[in-house]
Amino acid sequence: MSEKPDRSASTVESTRAAADGLPLGEVVCADCLPWMSGLSDGACDLIYVDPPFMTNLPRTTQAGGRYDDRWPGGVAEYLAFLEPRLAQMHRLLSERGTLYVHLDPRTSHYVKVALDGLFGDHGFLNEVIWSYRTGGRSPHWFARKHDVLLVYAKCAGRHTFNVLRDGSFRTDGLKRDAEGRYYKNTKKGRLYFHPEGPAMTDVWEVPFLSTVSSERTGYPTQKPEALLERVIRASSNAGDVVADFFCGSGTALAVAERLGRRWLGCDEEPAAVAIARERVKLRER
Repeated sequence: MSEKPDRSASTVESTRAAADGLPLGEVVCADCLPWMSGLSDGACDLIYVDPPFMTNLPRTTQAGGRYDDRWPGGVAEYLAFLEPRLAQMHRLLSERGTLYVHLDPRTSHYVKVALDGLFGDHGFLNEVIWSYRTGGRSPHWFARKHDVLLVYAKCAGRHTFNVLRDGSFRTDGLKRDAEGRYYKNTKKGRLYFHPEGPAMTDVWEVPFLSTVSSERTGYPTQKPEALLERVIRASSNAGDVVADFFCGSGTALAVAERLGRRWLGCDEEPAAVAIARERVKLRER
């Protein structure tokens, strides 16, 4: 979710107490702050969140639902909302856990300072740039076509990380061996390129969802599954617990289900929860 819901329309459903274990496989309708406080320390191996962006705009779904992302108090009000929730996420991460906070350039630098305070000097791993070329342009500045994913480890060096590969190597002028494999000569001998391509960097070219994409649910801030697949493959393994506490239409949960992870999620907007529940139910069939 990337918009602040209309809290007057929000409902909170009761969930099982921490003593009954994690509500795995559930999408809960709740304000994530009190809900997270009832979960056990270190319960999650990967947390991805797409919180409000502080766009200061109202949004509506295709079904007419309203999502309000206006913050009259500006950055101070926005951070007062977000910081206690980030503190709970830090508590909920396992020792090998990683947190991804999905933002845009208007607020990412403010939130990074808050995360540095929570995770310490060595917790920061990456500022991932999600680059896309969708939508209009401006005559007054370069087209604003990227989001930011701030990535932090609970215990850097002990965190789960799987190298992902994407694209192809530049092979102009390179030699081939008898088997047709490209290589270059170094002081240590031949250096062959990885057959699956170069290791992925912190700039991700992933297309935004088109208006006619089969993934579209009608939720205004829905993210593409291809983006969440990179997050989940890189920072979790099969059977790990993946959580999204601003789950919106449930993209992270649906991808976690498909990739064999255990998962839990919540959102305080009933319309979003209904979409997410239907989405993961369909995934299970």
